[in-house]
Amino acid sequence: MLQVQLEVGADPAEVGRARRWARSRLIGSGLEDDEPLAETLILLISELVTNAVVHTGCPAVLRMLFGTAGPAGSPGSTGTVRVEVADTSTRPPQPRHAEGEDTGGRGLELVDGLADRWGWQPEGAGKRIWCEVDRGGPVMVPAIQEQPGDRARL
Repeated sequence: MLQVQLEVGADPAEVGRARRWARSRLIGSGLEDDEPLAETLILLISELVTNAVVHTGCPAVLRMLFGTAGPAGSPGSTGTVRVEVADTSTRPPQPRHAEGEDTGGRGLELVDGLADRWGWQPEGAGKRIWCEVDRGGPVMVPAIQEQPGDRARL
């Protein structure tokens, strides 16, 4: 198992840095940059890091753990990518349900819909929230629904 990690500051601008770092590590693990699994993982990472930074105001540690995988297309080409974000807040994650025009409250719903498994647990003086995506399994690409007014007027 390969594990890589990044310390993330308590600044919302750190979310973009975490995405760029994660993308480079995914490519190093053998995933293609434009592969649907890579895009799904980047979205999951973005949501979990955003939750840690915005909702706790604490620094965090992003970890990615890559399970072993056989050659692509072989019977053993399975494995799991696990994403963990640990922070120093003891407050558990609070799933919310966004309504209509709400600009927040969809993060954990996305994680629940895209990850094969997810959860959280206490870690030291804080907590760790994690999700797992199985390699070699079906990948869901999120559909983006257009809202009225989203389309540029010519």
